[in-house]
Amino acid sequence: MKKTIDFLAALAANNNKPWFDGHKSLYMEAKTEWDAFAMRFLAGVEQFDQRVSGLQLKDITYRIYRDLRFTQDKRPYKWHFGTYVCPGGKKSGMGGYYIHVEPATDTYLLCGGLYNPDKATLKSIREEVMLEPEAFHAALAPCPDFLLPWETALRKVPRDYSPEDMHSEYYRLRSFELCKRITKEEVLSEDFLTNALSALARTQPFTEILNRCFEYAHSED
Repeated sequence: MKKTIDFLAALAANNNKPWFDGHKSLYMEAKTEWDAFAMRFLAGVEQFDQRVSGLQLKDITYRIYRDLRFTQDKRPYKWHFGTYVCPGGKKSGMGGYYIHVEPATDTYLLCGGLYNPDKATLKSIREEVMLEPEAFHAALAPCPDFLLPWETALRKVPRDYSPEDMHSEYYRLRSFELCKRITKEEVLSEDFLTNALSALARTQPFTEILNRCFEYAHSED
């Protein structure tokens, strides 16, 4: 993973087209390394979540070019790499497993679950918490080293949900991804993929609940 990290660190300090064009070979080396890792990651995820079977590289990785249409930040390139393995591919709206590498900010993440679900799915998840609170909490139990995004949660339990319900604090969440920070040294280690898969496999029961909620919410689409 060294070529990936070195390139992204250099790109963050030189985020402009002339530099990128002049260092295209470094980008291709990093991309080749990351793409190979992404495919091994996909194969590993398939061992504990067969819902992701049949995906291709384009379904789990992202373009390096930023969408500049709706932002004042005109830096043309992303300064991180990520791969997201979920049923139906990254655009499906379903929960899955994500690895994020961003050396410029020393941000390295493993995530399992569902980031910013649509309105119908969010409602379905909250209903799941209301109807099956113990099962929902039990799915979180194997992941004490992962954190939910409480920083973006609502300040109060939303209307139509009782704050007296068991585990009612989960009603406040607007996103349901479990994230675990890791270090650059861990990413560079020979055991990184094995360790990442072992950690993310523990999020599978939680992710499975979220995906059932997604399917219920969209069963009439």
